[in-house]
Amino acid sequence: MEPSVLHVDLDAFFAAVEQRDKPSLRGKPVVVGGIGLRGVVSTASYEARKYGVRSAMSTAEARSRCPHAAYLWPRFEVYRATSQAVMAEMRALSPLVEPLSLDEAFIDLAAAGLTGLTDDDVRAISEDLKDSIRKASGGLTASVGAGTSKLIAKIASDLDKPDGVVVVPAGTEADFLAPMQVTVIPGVGPATAQRLSMAGVRTVADLQQLDEDELVRQVGSAHGTSLHRLAVAADDRPVVSDRETKSVSVEDTFEIDIIDRALLTAIADRMAHRVSERLQKAQLSGRTVTLKSRMHDFTTHTRSSTLAGPTDDPRVIARVTRRLLDDTDLAGGIRLLGVGVSSLADWIQDDLFTESEAAEAAEAEVVDVIEMPDRSREQPGYHPGQDVHHPDHGLGWVWGSGRGRVTVRFETAETPPGPVRTFAVDDPLLTKRATAVAEEDAEAETRHNGPNE
Repeated sequence: MEPSVLHVDLDAFFAAVEQRDKPSLRGKPVVVGGIGLRGVVSTASYEARKYGVRSAMSTAEARSRCPHAAYLWPRFEVYRATSQAVMAEMRALSPLVEPLSLDEAFIDLAAAGLTGLTDDDVRAISEDLKDSIRKASGGLTASVGAGTSKLIAKIASDLDKPDGVVVVPAGTEADFLAPMQVTVIPGVGPATAQRLSMAGVRTVADLQQLDEDELVRQVGSAHGTSLHRLAVAADDRPVVSDRETKSVSVEDTFEIDIIDRALLTAIADRMAHRVSERLQKAQLSGRTVTLKSRMHDFTTHTRSSTLAGPTDDPRVIARVTRRLLDDTDLAGGIRLLGVGVSSLADWIQDDLFTESEAAEAAEAEVVDVIEMPDRSREQPGYHPGQDVHHPDHGLGWVWGSGRGRVTVRFETAETPPGPVRTFAVDDPLLTKRATAVAEEDAEAETRHNGPNE
């Protein structure tokens, strides 16, 4: 065998895109996520991480640790467009690419006819890919792990961040894992790690000493067998470019419109548990939880929240669903409700959130889609980080707003750090711009005329 599986992980992706597009933030702490009182950090730049800011931390705690950081609302259209450009580079290398999220994917080099590779060959291929990604994305860096399996490649990609390459030679996988903390194994979250610790298991080497029956007794049959195999790097999961199952969902149409929030919450909880059962039966997990609601006037709202890692836990799915439902206006009633999980993976990050963290998880990355004429750009108010345009000053982004005023820094990815100007929030010359959407459309056009996605 040879290390022919790559795991590519874009470094601090959301924050890196913001630094790319906002030259005044380059080299400075940037935090992307919910910016309100109940917000949660989605991504922190490496400059912010030095102060202890991390993903899934409450924004309030992040502000206390790094008050001088720039706190920005996510721009998902821009992230998606950048991700598409990066994925195109990966598919130019191999026809077999398995995206896990916007910022990470597995690549099977053997599917591209790249066989008989030495470790040095794999390292050179990885470095070339990183260069291609940097050019295609406008300067973003990626970390790459290479191994004989998805497990080893994914773990390796995290060892030399940012902008690193780690190649694990064939035959050294078990030794590679042995000194690491047991939490490096997918499926070992805080609760499972605590149960293992009580049995004296703290490292993968300790885990490797347990026979399968003992491991099942410690953590249950659901994870015991898979953990026993993964501890010795026995991972034969293939890289899958197109999953047959894109999502797992449950929905129901009601005979009468429902306005009772408690009843809808109970229905959503049951749906979340049914989705969890289907995921577990299919041995899948997912990162994106979606709540679909069709209103009395037949408009359909689709709200989704993307977690830091995949789960099949009914508690996590139900809690995220409740948070999404809490933010849904029930005026007039709901005639259809649905719960789904997508961004599927064939591994589970058990205990991804504690119960209290799970209750807040939906704040991390929330996308709200309404299937009706979009009037969102007519709505008053601005979010920090939002793209704007002024006929006299050009393109810029919102630095901050409040008390009827909005402060804008006028700069783009191609300009030096720009000047700051303040306007009345209702200034007719200042407009929110659709550049992100235009960029995404342009990228789609490029893909049609260029390499196939």
